[in-house]
Amino acid sequence: MLEKSFDPASAEPRLYEAWETSGAFQPNRTGEPFTIVIPPPNVTGSLHMGHALNNTLQDVLCRFERMRGRSVLWQPGTDHAGIATQMVVERQMMERQEPKRTEIGREKFLEKVWKWKAESGGTIISQLKRLGASCDWSRERFTMDEGLSAAVRKVFVELYREGLIYRDKRLVNWDPKLLTAISDLEVENTEVAGHFWHFKYPLENGETYQFPVAFDEAGTPTEWETRDYISIATTRPETMLGDGAVAVHPSDKRYAPIVGKRCLLPLADRYIPIIADEYPDPDFGSGAVKITGAHDFNDYKVAMRNGIPLYVLMDEHARMLDADYIPEKYRGLDRFEARKQVVADIEARGLLIKVEDKKIMQPFGDRSGVVIEPMLTDQWYVDAEKLAKRAIEAVEKGETRFVPENWTKTYFQWMRNIEPWCVSRQLWWGHQIPAWYGPDGHVYVAETEEEATKEAIARLTAEGYSLEDINAMRAGEGEGPLLVRDEDVLDTWFSSALWPFSTLGWPETTAELGRHYPTSVLVTAFDIIFFWVARMMMMGTHFMKEVPFRDVYIHALVLDEKGRKMSKSKGNVIDPLTLIDKYGADALRFTLAAMAAQGRNIRLSEARVEGYRNFGTKLWNAARFCEMNDCRFDPAFDPASAKETLNQWIIHEAGLAAAETTAALETYRFNDAAGALYKFVWNVFCDWHLELAKPILM
Repeated sequence: MLEKSFDPASAEPRLYEAWETSGAFQPNRTGEPFTIVIPPPNVTGSLHMGHALNNTLQDVLCRFERMRGRSVLWQPGTDHAGIATQMVVERQMMERQEPKRTEIGREKFLEKVWKWKAESGGTIISQLKRLGASCDWSRERFTMDEGLSAAVRKVFVELYREGLIYRDKRLVNWDPKLLTAISDLEVENTEVAGHFWHFKYPLENGETYQFPVAFDEAGTPTEWETRDYISIATTRPETMLGDGAVAVHPSDKRYAPIVGKRCLLPLADRYIPIIADEYPDPDFGSGAVKITGAHDFNDYKVAMRNGIPLYVLMDEHARMLDADYIPEKYRGLDRFEARKQVVADIEARGLLIKVEDKKIMQPFGDRSGVVIEPMLTDQWYVDAEKLAKRAIEAVEKGETRFVPENWTKTYFQWMRNIEPWCVSRQLWWGHQIPAWYGPDGHVYVAETEEEATKEAIARLTAEGYSLEDINAMRAGEGEGPLLVRDEDVLDTWFSSALWPFSTLGWPETTAELGRHYPTSVLVTAFDIIFFWVARMMMMGTHFMKEVPFRDVYIHALVLDEKGRKMSKSKGNVIDPLTLIDKYGADALRFTLAAMAAQGRNIRLSEARVEGYRNFGTKLWNAARFCEMNDCRFDPAFDPASAKETLNQWIIHEAGLAAAETTAALETYRFNDAAGALYKFVWNVFCDWHLELAKPILM
């Protein structure tokens, strides 16, 4: 007999363990395959409400398809999370007052990271199990396990040999605290109180022109003043020392007389050209823009288009370089100290026009909390434009579709304007780039050092060097290695891009790969369409010659009840584990599914979860009532044999509810599926059928 009330705290773990032990989560049915790869959570992570929604929806689909007899594989695993994990371990070392990683060396530091991973890296997995996620945990993968590491090396080497990976000097997001390039996703653009400094750049040889200062209603100039300078405005005065030009829009008639002439770059005391380019907005500021190609992404594009020289101003710590094009007094200063000094010196020269207080968007590292510096550095790049062509075509042809469909437009917009993908990171934790440098600086890319060394010997021999000569080139007076490995690691998204096929055994030809690739559907949030979905599409179509998934379901965000994004600073974070402890996993899961309307964010409150807990209680009480009246499951029962009118009616209603739920789940309308189930249980079965059945049963 069922207990008087349902106790999720004891029942849910017991039932979950029974399911997992029985092999219920493994793809052991003979039906058509149904496959989902989990978006791998960071190994450093803890379950948040976004995880709860994402994994609830995946679990609903997996359990639904198992009920339909399909061979369901929900492939789990975790991501090594390069920066996040390295920071966790370094912070731990600092708290223990242990030597820094740079003092103990790479090998010993990585030993510490692997030890941390073994001891603490499984938190998110146990939390997903508490949520009820029915993944096949016997197949759990890690983006740095040996199999996935082999896949990463093979992909890098093949792309390099195809000319699709190369080394180049380009602008990147540089974190001066973590001392690494970071991706756009790791940059938080935050509005802060800033300033707009307006400077005069004097024209060469004292040249003058007439600048309009008053206009009539039609916008026609009515008054002019004589100027011997061009006015620029900047939010980052320290970067003016690296200006290569001043740009104005070709249609801006105010500056037409001086386009092609030169102006003096104050403080640096060198002349730079005034050019016409489509980038400046004539209605913003003065309409004239200083072009600092080595420290601004938009300026970099202008500089590339116009052949403007690039002046790198800062070192990896964002301190001003000791370079001949930087006045000596600024060398070695922190960028913000240099800013103060530049403004003071411009004012002292009488070239400061005004300073405006202004709200500006400033890029911060999401983990370091410091201002990110656009920096010109040598990095490894993937030729994303070429890889994107097949990935774009696949969506155009309907081989992969987005649900809701409007995300297709976002995908195309990103993919058709794609930039080279910077895949190197200046970290120690991650997939070390399989590239080695010879004594002459020549690079050898291979899956192993042995292969790279063979390539080097073959090349040097072909150039006329004897083996004795080559041995003498070895480091450490001929005793050390011939080659030195690149110290950088790969962007975490590189290994994640291979997730749909590397987790199934690629590059080996496995039975799972043949049966479960391409996968059926990817369930993910919209913010990583470009960073993850697009890159899986590129890698899947290139290496598997087939899309990685047929459908991509993009779910919305979980916000607080007022529609605000959850954040610790706002104090409005709702912890899913707290709700599970209080109301049970089923209550939270049903709440999220019931509110997961396509294209609409979820406004979550604890009261909602409590309400759906009451729905679970209603279902429990109904089942207990049936059990008390000797109702039991009979596998041989034929619904068509029911004689009682009331039973015929409820069987019909159950059929309608099942059809409605099925149709909703097949089209990813999770809220409609939950609504159909709720309506049938509460409004039809409990309110009508049980009440009408009581006189018959008693």
